[in-house]
Amino acid sequence: MAELQKNHKKGILEVNAIENGTVIDHIPPASLFKVIRLLNLDRTTHQVTFGTNLESKRLGAKAIIKISDKYCGDEEIGYISLVAPSARISIIRDYEVAEKREVEAPTHVEGFVKCGNPMCVTNHEPNVKTRFDVFTRGGELALRCRYCEKITPQEQIEIIR
Repeated sequence: MAELQKNHKKGILEVNAIENGTVIDHIPPASLFKVIRLLNLDRTTHQVTFGTNLESKRLGAKAIIKISDKYCGDEEIGYISLVAPSARISIIRDYEVAEKREVEAPTHVEGFVKCGNPMCVTNHEPNVKTRFDVFTRGGELALRCRYCEKITPQEQIEIIR
């Protein structure tokens, strides 16, 4: 577990910096656990620190995840964009920010999002993976099922990993 240190101000705790790994910042608080499930962080052996409902000038409130000794690949970063489009990724090397990245949505996703249509074949056939096209509708990200064409708005995306 990450080491917490007391700040000089009474009642304030700070989380230590990570030496190497990934920091995912500016996550909407309601999306924190979706990102954790999406990246399988609930089953990782890496040290993971997260916080939610933290003060943010840009978002009002935000969540953050720090993952020691793990770097998110392009595919994972694209998937994060589905549930946390405002997220920012920082790659940390030797306690320094080596790279900053904005998340970008992929054009399609497969196998980890549930179709909201109860009649969709993906909800009845265990061997059929979900497949969605990703697009923007009214300024918001949405998914269209390739099987039944059901449109799932971003706030209704359900991770099935």
